[in-house]
Amino acid sequence: MYSNDDLKVLDLEEDPLDDLPAIEDEVAPKPDPEVMLPLLDASDVQQRMLAARAFCDVQDSRAIPKLIVLLGDPCPLVRVSAAYALGRNPSPDAVEPLIDRYVQDWNGYVRKGVVWALGNCRDRRSLHTLTDAVKTDISAVRLWAASSLAQMATLGYDIIIAAVPPLIEGLRRDPVAAIRSNCAWALGELCREMPSNVVYATAIDALIEAFAEDEDTGVQEDAKASMLKVGDARGLQVIETLEQEDWF
Repeated sequence: MYSNDDLKVLDLEEDPLDDLPAIEDEVAPKPDPEVMLPLLDASDVQQRMLAARAFCDVQDSRAIPKLIVLLGDPCPLVRVSAAYALGRNPSPDAVEPLIDRYVQDWNGYVRKGVVWALGNCRDRRSLHTLTDAVKTDISAVRLWAASSLAQMATLGYDIIIAAVPPLIEGLRRDPVAAIRSNCAWALGELCREMPSNVVYATAIDALIEAFAEDEDTGVQEDAKASMLKVGDARGLQVIETLEQEDWF
């Protein structure tokens, strides 16, 4: 869906909010919502940006309608701040606007913030967007989409079994080790909420495969940690056997 050229301007280790100027120093009190709420409507782009970012630290339901409007702001720094703020102030009303913003936005930082916010919203309407993102978007967005899919675990079995296949595909095939690690972690979170069936067994197979065969030790360790957390007997036996045989 998106060009790999986007990676030139979007680094996996960067946080979109890191590029924004700080509002206050770490020991200062949180921003006053009574001051920041009117600034969400300011004509000055810098004021809108700082006001939106303030609600990344402050929860106030009055800000939600204004933040939804700011998802369409001409300035990408305002849009990404609004997306993060909606992630800190999750609301069912924000889910469809966030999905629309994901589909429309050319900016990788904004899409990254959107998939994070959708994960925090924990809404089944987000499933298609997050599964599409983990399969087709640029690396930094795939990374967070995998983590956000883990937050679908509380939404019911039908959502879980739809989230598992793209995570298995990501764990097996994504060229970026950090994304494979996130997929391993997310599969562990989802498996904890699943009955023992074919889908569950396929996810465990993928974790075992990653533990035994992935070239990256971080992915191996995350796959192992997921199996330990799930407590699957077959996975635990494989871990014990391979470690006794000094497989690595």
